[in-house]
Amino acid sequence: MVEKGQEVQKGDPLVILEAMKMENVIKATGEGRVKAVTVQKGAAVDKGQLLLEME
Repeated sequence: MVEKGQEVQKGDPLVILEAMKMENVIKATGEGRVKAVTVQKGAAVDKGQLLLEME
């Protein structure tokens, strides 16, 4: 839902994780800028995997 360099505010949605037909919206806990997005849409992710970096 976000791209590298994008400014975000507290509560903005960052990533939607789908698991077992449920959607979990990961929201920003504070304001900042997206430093990197390390996953692609539709890709499987592992437990503990880094999804994005903020600065």
